[in-house]
Amino acid sequence: MQMTIIPNNPNANYLAHKDEIDTAVSRVLNSGRYILGQEVESFENEFASYSGVKFGIGVGSGTEALHLSLRACGIGKDDEVITVSHTAVATVAAIQLCGAKPVLVDIDLDTYTINTKQVEQAITNKTKAIIPVHLYGHPSDMEKITEIARRYGLKVIEDCAQSHGAIYKGRKTGALGDIAAFSFYPTKNLGAIGDGGIVVTDNSEFAEKLRLLREYGWRQRYISEIPGLNSRLDELQAAILRVKLRYLDEENSKRQALASVYNERLSSSNLILPVCNSDVTHVYHQYVVRSSHRDALREFLQKKGIGTLIHYPVPVHQQPAYKNSLICFSMENTERAVKEIVSLPMYPELTPDSVIQVADTIAEWKEKT
Repeated sequence: MQMTIIPNNPNANYLAHKDEIDTAVSRVLNSGRYILGQEVESFENEFASYSGVKFGIGVGSGTEALHLSLRACGIGKDDEVITVSHTAVATVAAIQLCGAKPVLVDIDLDTYTINTKQVEQAITNKTKAIIPVHLYGHPSDMEKITEIARRYGLKVIEDCAQSHGAIYKGRKTGALGDIAAFSFYPTKNLGAIGDGGIVVTDNSEFAEKLRLLREYGWRQRYISEIPGLNSRLDELQAAILRVKLRYLDEENSKRQALASVYNERLSSSNLILPVCNSDVTHVYHQYVVRSSHRDALREFLQKKGIGTLIHYPVPVHQQPAYKNSLICFSMENTERAVKEIVSLPMYPELTPDSVIQVADTIAEWKEKT
């Protein structure tokens, strides 16, 4: 059946800002400067300021933002990096790209973020960093994570791919660790029209190294001071992101309002609804519920024209490419979650009436089961 309510809609976000985006794109096309020009520099400064840090370094993708963050921290062959299995595979891929060993721990079943109790158990003399993932837009328990990191001399690299604008105890994600990586994949809360990413930090040495790493190790053109690669945020995407950044808080507020409608309308259902801890601001990149009858629910919604997704159906420690190359701790919560989670439609252009329709359809499904 044709979807009448789709799970996400990046085209709607483009249309919401079409005139401003088209003007920005035209400005870049007419400028004749397409790589690392004024648009990238301006966006880097604007996003760093928004995040509450000193430096922003635009790169080619969220995966590269993580990869280069790790390399800027000096992490490489035979080092160990602790993160979660319940995440986009990019988190783990970035660790392996720099030659380090991923060490995967479980999640907290309420927030789907890293289980801080397991983190300390996973630390060895090879451990160099922790990557907390602010999954679905809910910040990890950064106070506990940074306390552990300080005690063991570890770096904290935030994976903020899903948490643009989220707040933990008064500070935005991205300003809570040593360095942080953001993705601008089109469906993100702040999404480009293509790939893109940024690294933010207060550390001037990291920032300088990142600028070298993203472009062949060049400080002077064609002279490589250190081994680097090609990972540059381009001028077109930066110009588009500058437009969208101005609306990020407003659009996050829309997501929060839609989540409130879901919470109210689904309060009497048998679904497990998202948790939002009292000391955080959740930005609902995804609105994720749990059901022991998840697959039947998805099938019923699809027949009614409502699309859903699963973020993520197979944890990294069970993926064919990674399952034999990881250090892995108990995954009881992760393995339970992946069998039950479903992401309901969520994007700022979604209407409250559509959310009510989704909730009413879930109520109809409940009556039939």
